[in-house]
Amino acid sequence: MDDDAMDVAEARYELVISVDARRSGEYDDVDKPRMRARIYRVLETAFTHAKVARDAVHMEDRGDGVLLSVAGRVAVTRLLGLWLVEAHEKLRDENRALRVPLGLRVGMHVGPVRHDDRGISGRAVDLACRLADSPMARVLLDAERADLVVVVSDALYEDVVSGGGKFIEPAHYALARLKIKEGDVNAWFHLPGRPAPVIPAGEPPTAADAPRPADAPRASDTRVDDEDHEEHEEHEEHEDADGAVGADDRPRAPRAQYTVHGDMSQHSDNVYQQPVHIGRITDSPRPRKD
Repeated sequence: MDDDAMDVAEARYELVISVDARRSGEYDDVDKPRMRARIYRVLETAFTHAKVARDAVHMEDRGDGVLLSVAGRVAVTRLLGLWLVEAHEKLRDENRALRVPLGLRVGMHVGPVRHDDRGISGRAVDLACRLADSPMARVLLDAERADLVVVVSDALYEDVVSGGGKFIEPAHYALARLKIKEGDVNAWFHLPGRPAPVIPAGEPPTAADAPRPADAPRASDTRVDDEDHEEHEEHEEHEDADGAVGADDRPRAPRAQYTVHGDMSQHSDNVYQQPVHIGRITDSPRPRKD
């Protein structure tokens, strides 16, 4: 058996990272290449700053995302810690000049990976991709207006994240139960730079993306002119409507999410995800005004 055949037959225990762009279908043919270039700048810059050698990383293009595996000789704690911090900071830097920020969903799992001439395969690869593509990841990315949502498998959380480490904060992860093709699994969700996200009650929508607010600009509207950019810089230190400081180097408070069980409505940032009945409840009737 030659070396190539042995490589296919023998699985390597590696960290698999699946990266998907938010609402990639809304980018037109002009802006999609720009979006893809930004994703690669984010990933490659993070690997460089985290001192992960390029020959330790397998990278496959997925059109609107990237599939990666990292050799076992690289400490997983470095990728869950420093690499994620650097990826988030580079993504924020890329988004400064965009009217519609690039959002990324990152799924991570460690397991046996098989390499061949065309790429990688294995259950570990399937699970990482399912986590990044999960409806819950899509919902959280939109509901929290975040740049990046990270989803790690239950095994990866228990084996690595729960022990903490440099730039790894277990308390900033939230547990959710997901329904995937292979069955129900536990997964842990993290929004870098923020406290643990609030997991919405009930099943999130199973569509390719969560509903986009009617007044939200489309992803293809990615550029800003000089006047818009100057106005953004002038006001980025001001507080926004919910009291969170808007400076890029300061943490934002988590945005409120509510589930009203009486009429099964879900609310996030004044956007209701289902038909609702809204009424006023008081202890005594108010006098009518003529």
